Amino acid sequence: MEKTNKEEFVKEFKARTKTFVVRNINLFRHLPKTTEADIIGKQLLRSSSSVGANYRAACRARSKAEFFAKLSIVVEEADESLFWLEVILETGILPATKLESLIKETEEILSIVAKARKNTY
Repeated sequence: MEKTNKEEFVKEFKARTKTFVVRNINLFRHLPKTTEADIIGKQLLRSSSSVGANYRAACRARSKAEFFAKLSIVVEEADESLFWLEVILETGILPATKLESLIKETEEILSIVAKARKNTY
């Protein structure tokens, strides 16, 4: 039963991290057409897309060490995504109402992956 729960979690979390990437792409599309928004938005796109891609890679890891390394990248990129979302908020590029739920999702993903990494070793 535990294995099924783990498999289901992995499947759901893969979907969740992919949705996270899509949400960030959609956010980028709604940024104002300014130089600073473009630069910060592209940084957000890079880090958030890395969250989804590297979580997927972690699920295909060939060893515990490789899994840990890929999860470490996911933690780092999720934290960077949170940073860029905070910058977008604090500079007033977008209002809090447009960012709150994505910031919350980023914090949750970061928390889950950081805990999973901690439990790996």
